[in-house]
Amino acid sequence: MNDAFSLAGRHAVVTGGSRGIGLAIARTFAAAGAKVTLCSRKEGHVNSAVREIETSGGAACGLVADVGRADDISRLADAAEAHFGPVDVLVNNAATNRHFGPIERITEDDWDHTLTVNLKGPLLLSQRFGQRMIEGGGGTIVNIASAAGLQAAPRMGAYSVSKAALIMLTKVLAREWGRFGVRVNCICPGLVQTDLSESLWDDATRREAILATMAFNRIGQPDEIAGAALYLASNASSFTTGAVLQVDGGMVI
Repeated sequence: MNDAFSLAGRHAVVTGGSRGIGLAIARTFAAAGAKVTLCSRKEGHVNSAVREIETSGGAACGLVADVGRADDISRLADAAEAHFGPVDVLVNNAATNRHFGPIERITEDDWDHTLTVNLKGPLLLSQRFGQRMIEGGGGTIVNIASAAGLQAAPRMGAYSVSKAALIMLTKVLAREWGRFGVRVNCICPGLVQTDLSESLWDDATRREAILATMAFNRIGQPDEIAGAALYLASNASSFTTGAVLQVDGGMVI
């Protein structure tokens, strides 16, 4: 059974991999035997994450890249392949939520930025690495969506829309690429204790309002998402594609 979850000999790219859910996934993949390329916008965070993984005996390299920029995506892909070889697993985890408030007040710039990072970035990354996976006979893509993509999240309208669209992008890619041996799935986390969601869990009133809607009545931790990502990246999920896996503490039931 353990062999089914092994990533030995595989190369995984994890965007937004220097902190939070992305770092937890990168650590878990490295522990399962993968060579991990992680990226983030801040060099200090990238270097710290790589040191942590290497200190634990894993193989990792880190690159500074903004997944909202096509040139950065191209540079990331070239550098990752040059360092560790062809990419077998792509995790589209990097995300943003620059506007928190009523949807009627969002600026065009904030809307465009949210959709660029949360949706266009995963599309361009999937195109770039997916084409190589098709040429190589297969691979896996794991998109990190959100419970906010399954139900409208108050005051997070653009984020909800971007994650709902990412769920559909997952299904479209799964439908089109399955015949080539490329599996595409997504995870929908609920409220997880990360920097991105700090405005929700650090405010007592907001936190309690959200917890009241959850079966578990507690905040999730990044490592609790990483196990689901390992399942979808590994042979343990060899007959799974187009799946939307909720890891949300019973938020959407």
